[in-house]
Amino acid sequence: METFKLITKDTSTAARLGELHTQRGMIETPCFMPVGTQGTVKSILPSQLSDSGARIILANAYHLFLRPGLEVIKKAGGLHKFISWPGPILTDSGGYQFFSLALLRKITDDGVRFQSHVDGMKHFLRPEDVIDIQTVLGSDIMMPLDECVPYPVSHRQAQSAVKRTLQWARRSKERFIHCSAASSDNGLPAGRLFAIVQGAGYKELRAECAGALTEIGFDGYAMGGVSVGEPKEVMYEVIGLTSSLLPEDKPRYLMGVGLPEDILEGVASGVDMFDCVIPTRYGRNGSAFTSLGKIVIRNAAYTSDFKQLDPACGCYTCRNFSRAYLRHLFNTGEMLGMHLLSLHNIHFYLDMMRRARQAISRGDFSGFRAEFMVKYRKGGR
Repeated sequence: METFKLITKDTSTAARLGELHTQRGMIETPCFMPVGTQGTVKSILPSQLSDSGARIILANAYHLFLRPGLEVIKKAGGLHKFISWPGPILTDSGGYQFFSLALLRKITDDGVRFQSHVDGMKHFLRPEDVIDIQTVLGSDIMMPLDECVPYPVSHRQAQSAVKRTLQWARRSKERFIHCSAASSDNGLPAGRLFAIVQGAGYKELRAECAGALTEIGFDGYAMGGVSVGEPKEVMYEVIGLTSSLLPEDKPRYLMGVGLPEDILEGVASGVDMFDCVIPTRYGRNGSAFTSLGKIVIRNAAYTSDFKQLDPACGCYTCRNFSRAYLRHLFNTGEMLGMHLLSLHNIHFYLDMMRRARQAISRGDFSGFRAEFMVKYRKGGR
């Protein structure tokens, strides 16, 4: 079974409509994957995710390796059973977490030696170990260990990270082939392995990395090392360039991006898959994405505003609760407020992707994007 089927392309942009095939089901692309870093999309039930249109979620191998640990998940029968999510799961390797969370870390060609941000315990993980971890989890899509660099970064540092990322990608694929064969012998479903393109903002390094990874051959290709502090124009340039360098018959995944306007830019550049913590993180902090812009529900302007949160939304939150009530929940510290706004934001993102797919299918993504942004920039009035 092929991992990706290209259905059609937009007429005026690089946007594309496709199907991502996994052992646990097909996902229409472009798609947004809600982030369940530690085995849960914060404050949202799996059934609510499904009802909102989520068909695939993301979890993080680094976090799950540390807590609850592989033995617990193995005894539970794998990650899907442990978290009660029957659909596909993509697991991130933890490369970004080594970059951003570990208290102490030392990166060598062999792997990463690090001290846990949870309890200070020391660990060493090779690229092969990261594949083994995701095999135990039962991941439908695995990401290999890579080296993410900050912004700004020197050409020399970025070049070194690309070299190491390529070395680790080769080793990861070899280990993946071995694990897949063992899984097949045991009658277990085999996952997919994506690769991650690094290179910071250097065009020639991005091209070098994308070309080498394509030559090795993977089930899909991700763009890493973006949204790490660079200006938006640099991020958009990197996204557009990298996407154009990747095989047309494989899914393209933009990691950790972003705001609605960033995602629509990615779609226009030919990206198929997105994930980001923004919908739930913003929801927990009292911000809601709406068709008329972002709303900060704590603001006094909503004290007696009995309109629904978003007049264009049909989610549970918008069907049942007013802005005034949601403001009350946040200002009294009630957990329900965080849940309801997070649920709405996830629904908003998934509905945005559904509408984007419809626009691509009729060859009018540019028109949809322009209309969406005009309304969105009104600012929540």
